[in-house]
Amino acid sequence: MLRLSALYRFPLKSGKGESLSQTRLDKLGLVGDRRWMLVDEASGRFLTQRADPKMSQLSALWNAGGGLTLSAQGFDSLEVALPDPDQDLRGVTIWRDTLRVPDAGDEAAQWLSRFVEKSVRLVHVPLQRARTTEAGYGHDDDKVAFADGYPLLLIGQASLDDISNKVGRSMEMLRFRPNLVIEGSEAFAEDGWKRIRIGDVEFRVVKSCSRCILTTIDPQTGERDAAREPLATLMTYRKQADGIMFGQNLVNDSEGVLEVGMPVTILE
Repeated sequence: MLRLSALYRFPLKSGKGESLSQTRLDKLGLVGDRRWMLVDEASGRFLTQRADPKMSQLSALWNAGGGLTLSAQGFDSLEVALPDPDQDLRGVTIWRDTLRVPDAGDEAAQWLSRFVEKSVRLVHVPLQRARTTEAGYGHDDDKVAFADGYPLLLIGQASLDDISNKVGRSMEMLRFRPNLVIEGSEAFAEDGWKRIRIGDVEFRVVKSCSRCILTTIDPQTGERDAAREPLATLMTYRKQADGIMFGQNLVNDSEGVLEVGMPVTILE
């Protein structure tokens, strides 16, 4: 039987993930997931672990009011309130998208600038300012917050086990930053899924996920793998025309509750 074996939320894009036992879904995926982002103060362009591996050591926990608790080794924690969705708007760029979103204020910017050692701002995306997903995939009204392209990412546990076996050592699931982990399927079975149901929520599987250098960063230490694993191994058998594929991007068709242990049904 297929079951939901793990849930992860990443409140700050490219920050540490948090493991959940239960969570809600809204129009943008898991409530609180990737609703916050760091941007370069001068250019407004987004920051990630790809260029700033230190971000892997930055904890940004979502709270019930929608704000964040920032913490990192050697730093006092900081509570950041949810900004007004229509005030202090800042122009930002994430991939090919440009949008105007509320800035979280100077105190958060100063704290984070000290941590990443460059001038940055912290921004938030409310539902009404969210981006549209990539044209040609999904529906015209599908929305996404600050995730790379889609609201949710799913990975099969057997697929990770397959990679670990080929690499010759255990690879942490958090290297791949999924929201949903499914167990009970064969390795890479998720490649063939089109629609699934977990609990009362149905999901569309819209596109495979292309992987990058971020997967080579140890989520515990923030250090890059000297052998470029697991990306080097993935390249030998998961490379396709659009990139090195691992995991599936999803869109949820309704809001609802997810809980670890829920059965998963393949609808199509």
